[in-house]
Amino acid sequence: MNKITNDFVIDVQDFIDTHKLSWPQILTLLLCFLIVAVDGFDTAAIGFIAPAMREEWHLSPAALAPVFGAGLFGLTIGALIFGPLADKYGRKTILMFCVVFFGLASLASAYSASFSILIILRFLTGLGLGGAMPNSVTLSSEYAPSKHRSVLVTTMFCGFTFGSALGGIGGAHLVGIFGWRSVLITGGILPLALLPLLALYLPESVRYLVMRGTHFNQVRRILQRIAPGEDLSQARFSTPEKARPGFPVARLFDPAVRRGTLFLWLTFFMSLLVIYLLSSWLPTLIKSSGLSLRDASLITAMFQVGGTVGAIVLGNMMDHHGPQRVLGLTYILAGVFAAAIGSSTTNMALLVAMVFGAGFCVSGAQVGANAFAAGFYPTASRATGVSWASGIGRIGSILGSMAGGVMLSLGWGLPLIFVLVAIPAIIAGISMLMMGRRTALTA
Repeated sequence: MNKITNDFVIDVQDFIDTHKLSWPQILTLLLCFLIVAVDGFDTAAIGFIAPAMREEWHLSPAALAPVFGAGLFGLTIGALIFGPLADKYGRKTILMFCVVFFGLASLASAYSASFSILIILRFLTGLGLGGAMPNSVTLSSEYAPSKHRSVLVTTMFCGFTFGSALGGIGGAHLVGIFGWRSVLITGGILPLALLPLLALYLPESVRYLVMRGTHFNQVRRILQRIAPGEDLSQARFSTPEKARPGFPVARLFDPAVRRGTLFLWLTFFMSLLVIYLLSSWLPTLIKSSGLSLRDASLITAMFQVGGTVGAIVLGNMMDHHGPQRVLGLTYILAGVFAAAIGSSTTNMALLVAMVFGAGFCVSGAQVGANAFAAGFYPTASRATGVSWASGIGRIGSILGSMAGGVMLSLGWGLPLIFVLVAIPAIIAGISMLMMGRRTALTA
């Protein structure tokens, strides 16, 4: 056992970086994975219950749009609200609140007496989900060793894809057996069932605790679990950052990070616009080329598969070759793949490859951008930085989910549509490259 002298001061991030990844850290990443998975479940499942809701309430297809829009709007507002609160009150505290909030809202949604009430409750569910996802990224990044941070955070974020797959498969079966309300009940029970695990095993960020100058015994207990062989009984703890007064959002425009903040927002906006446009409209666009709906759905699934593979591969590359360069070039490559989709519909194998490549690049890079944002900002504004980038990106997702319908209504051909889809992906790539090598903090 190593003895720490009374005068020894431990920088908590150096401590995490110099010790092997421990089971408490892995458990933290796993719990954040599960939180993000519940988000994915909710996102995918709502699409499967829409036809049943439409039948029960005698709605037209167009009338369903508000229930989808309400959820996306809630995600946007939730990200903007709960990031600053996490920097003020702690990541764990706000994460648990968000989990309780969206769990109860989902349960309440299952008992909606009317479609109007359901729209309101979907907005409230989105609020909680919008706060949970970026704060999961933030907490995961703060327990990941710096040299492996990108790949660990991107792997954690794959929980969203896992949850989406579970929501798609499980949602379809639940609707058929128990009705559409059972899907919302499941979406409420799952996060609430996580609460005891989160309360017992999810730690607060040690960097946040030290920066706030409180709970040093709690810091000691957390670090002792990470390195049981160390004697930390007399150690003192430090972090280069200090707590700062004022509104956390204002700190995103400090001179050291202002340029990066604007480029990150542009990247997230353009990236999520492309992702939601392709996710929402790819089956319809491909089917319009003459392929069957079954084939169009299977091909579209390759977009999600590519995104999952891309997240892990790009996360590893970011740790070794510099995140801005990797993400910038990948987004530009995403534009190439997206543009090629429109000219590949006559060759099934080529079409599958282009859709997989687009997913690998744009969805994989978006997950990597979340990890990069978490490392870019200092502790005092990290949750705010990640959440506001996500919130600005969600505005792009709303526009993307509507853009496909507009382009189809104008009667444009597939080659032109997919060339236009490529433009925001390329803008996202240029935005990341413009950030250059300079970061505010390599945390």
